Amino acid sequence: MKVIGFGDNIVDRFLDRGVMYPGGNCVNFAVLARRLGLESAYMGVFGSDPLGDFVRSAIEAEGVDASRCQTRQGANGVTEIKVMDGDRIFLGWNQGGVTISQPFLLGPEDRSYLATAALVHSSVYSASEDQLPSVRAAGPLVSFDYSWEPERRTDSYLQQTAPYVDLALLSLGDAPVETVKHELALVTGAGASLAVATRGAAGAILYDGARFLIQQAAPTDAQRFADTMGCGDAFLTGLVVSLLRSGWARDVPPTPASLSPALAFAAQMAAEQCYVEAAFGYGRPVAAATRI
Repeated sequence: MKVIGFGDNIVDRFLDRGVMYPGGNCVNFAVLARRLGLESAYMGVFGSDPLGDFVRSAIEAEGVDASRCQTRQGANGVTEIKVMDGDRIFLGWNQGGVTISQPFLLGPEDRSYLATAALVHSSVYSASEDQLPSVRAAGPLVSFDYSWEPERRTDSYLQQTAPYVDLALLSLGDAPVETVKHELALVTGAGASLAVATRGAAGAILYDGARFLIQQAAPTDAQRFADTMGCGDAFLTGLVVSLLRSGWARDVPPTPASLSPALAFAAQMAAEQCYVEAAFGYGRPVAAATRI
């Protein structure tokens, strides 16, 4: 069973630590799925600078296939972060570098490669929206991270993306339950088969178009806590892996009996992610002079 992360990669610079780490929603998904025992690959665009080499070497060290990635002349994506009280605070970024300015355009061989996967994951930070019909047509399930930005849940954006999505992830923080349910219903109403909202310490809510399932957050050990980077990605990966292992496929919807165990596993994955520095480690010192 293989999954593919298609889209963004980035370098996360933690200014309070003076350390940079590889990351990006689609990279994190591919790495975490590999750590859970699945075959995984990443398809995306790296910058021609040392940061692009840094991310690529880290994911290849994890056993993730990056053979179909492309390198373009220019800067890799980079973001600047600090941690306060365990939560990450984003300070700025370079708009995703060449991943966004020169995005991956699928060719015939790429589409054939996507067809070998059970699921392909992408995100709002991948500039992949106009590629989603091709991803879907290749045959795999498609998951898509809408993140926390409300402008990514407008009617026009949802009409462009949701019809090609089997599992949508939203990050809604401490929004009231009724607001969360409303947002999930909007996404499924636009075409997504399943939608799940992560809510930090408040847990998560999944909607399958017929019923809402509420999942409590798994407990964490404060003494082991590193940061919350990648917790949403870990939740999504755990949910996807559990559902795939239960038999989920394009022509086989997840059974009601499989959803609750998958949510519980996802919550545990998110909790354990809190003990990991950044998304999946591989930190390197960074000089202040290299700031954006």
